[in-house]
Amino acid sequence: MAIVGITGGVDTHADVHVAAAVDHNGGLLDVQAFPADQAGYESLLGWLCGFGPVVRIGVEGTGSWGVGLTRFLTGQHVEVVEVDRPNRQTRRKNGKSDPTDAISAARAALSGEASVIPKTRDGAVEQIRVLLVARRSAREQRIQSLTQLRHVVFCAPEEIRTRFKDKYKTGLVKEAAAMRPRHRSDPLGYTTNLVIRNLARRVRRLNEEIAEIDEMLADLILETAPSLLELHGVGIDSAASLLVAAGDNPDRIRSEGSWARLCGVAPLPANSGKVNTRYRLNRGGDRQANAALYRIVLTRMSNHADTRDYVKRRRSEGLNSGEIIRCLKRYVARQTFKHLPRPT
Repeated sequence: MAIVGITGGVDTHADVHVAAAVDHNGGLLDVQAFPADQAGYESLLGWLCGFGPVVRIGVEGTGSWGVGLTRFLTGQHVEVVEVDRPNRQTRRKNGKSDPTDAISAARAALSGEASVIPKTRDGAVEQIRVLLVARRSAREQRIQSLTQLRHVVFCAPEEIRTRFKDKYKTGLVKEAAAMRPRHRSDPLGYTTNLVIRNLARRVRRLNEEIAEIDEMLADLILETAPSLLELHGVGIDSAASLLVAAGDNPDRIRSEGSWARLCGVAPLPANSGKVNTRYRLNRGGDRQANAALYRIVLTRMSNHADTRDYVKRRRSEGLNSGEIIRCLKRYVARQTFKHLPRPT
């Protein structure tokens, strides 16, 4: 008699994961909750194996609450597929509960509706992702601190404002960070100078932090995909964003078309009735990767001879800037796909 496997589904949360097991026909076998820790992961897998051989497990939130469970199951050589949140219309009709979501995840994995292989998040690319989180945060704080510094200078007493008014672009941070305010008869001037100095030193510390992160990112990118940085217009930030979108297991992206779809640069069909040649802009995909492609295209449009010739030709054909940029983003996606790391 042939052995029939079972399929699992998991609705993940911060403290508890709810798992469901269904048979090969989609019939519900059982639903059980498990702690979201190593012991809970082991218990969950053992519970599923108690019903028979596990074919695959659909996990909701493989990049957030379910990342630990996904790492564990992948390490146990269990096939894991990423499950999107339940359809809103279905949820509105049937209500929302953790067991219901777990059952839906299991049936989506069984039917093939959920077929996306999740990122493993266990290698150099995961290090890059963590560094990018810190870099973006530091960059936002630097911009905010610079804005506050300039505003304080603009509203400062006349003597202070005159001293720094022409140094917004060059020398403001350096000179302000070197100040040593002293208590004098003017308490307002002392407090203002103290705040200006502290803001300038904060900006300088953030600059040093960003430079340190960039150095670490460059080393990781050269280790992971060295040829990516050789492409015209691809810098550290853009290369890092593209690698994070691909993940530590880019072999899950089987074709250049899949990569373009992941980056949100593959046009989507919008046919209706007698109109069967219409496409619309894809607003999905990884938006950080899409933004990286946009930056690369803008760089090439400004200083890459072949790209500038292409832009000139396409303008003569009647395309506007937005349409040309979309075409170029699709081309850059095709080019960068060839430079993503591949398993040896």
